[in-house]
Amino acid sequence: MAESARKANKRVMTGIVVSDKNEKTIVVRVETLVKHPLLKKYIRRRNKFMAHDPENACGVGDKVQIVENRPLSRRKRWTLKSILEKAV
Repeated sequence: MAESARKANKRVMTGIVVSDKNEKTIVVRVETLVKHPLLKKYIRRRNKFMAHDPENACGVGDKVQIVENRPLSRRKRWTLKSILEKAV
């Protein structure tokens, strides 16, 4: 019972691959909208996450979904879940 509850807490994010130069690793840029507390205006925030790509299936410009995982290296804590759109 506790195992299934723990697996449900994994975050899923959607972003665009900006680098695939490393072996079995991609860098994904994720954009989020955050409301400014004083101005009440939405600001676009960008974060880059390193994700594990076991088959080297992604290329630069692909739209992908990544899921949170245990630490795989110093900066990799995400794994490729699916490729939503291939780059042209």
